[in-house]
Amino acid sequence: RIGDERGQREMYELLVSFAKWLESTPWGVLVRTSLWAYPFTQLIHFTGLSIWIGTNLALDLRLIGVGKHRETAAELADDLFAWNWSGFCIVMQGGFLLFSSTASTFLVNIAFRWKLGFFVPLAILWHIIVQQKAQSWGKTEGTPVVAKLAGLTEIGLWICVIWQAVQIPNH
Repeated sequence: RIGDERGQREMYELLVSFAKWLESTPWGVLVRTSLWAYPFTQLIHFTGLSIWIGTNLALDLRLIGVGKHRETAAELADDLFAWNWSGFCIVMQGGFLLFSSTASTFLVNIAFRWKLGFFVPLAILWHIIVQQKAQSWGKTEGTPVVAKLAGLTEIGLWICVIWQAVQIPNH
């Protein structure tokens, strides 16, 4: 037990050191101190988030059976693939810059910990599974019940991510 506690403390101290280093980088200082850099970085982050979540939602809703049925879920997944992962890259870039500005304060924020430590990895993993399975689930007009449940689950996971993000300023 004592060794476990010491190991956890050392890991936390390592994370704090990394956070302080990020805050001292030129991009961390710029985003934190500039009048325009923080709002611009938020704009980048939210633009990517809109693309990422929008394309996720389009596929999930198609799997659930909501919307026009101009193409199968498999075709929609293929059509949105590049947009989807481009949005993800933009989100990550903006999020990393925002985190870099005040990383040490984010480390102690329980909402941030839940968001990045649990919900985001789980939602991304689930999204990858849904995206891959959509190729077989969505070859025809009708989608199986498991596909509908998977789409609904993904929507729920992203709502949890957004909820935690909204809670960050409150903690």
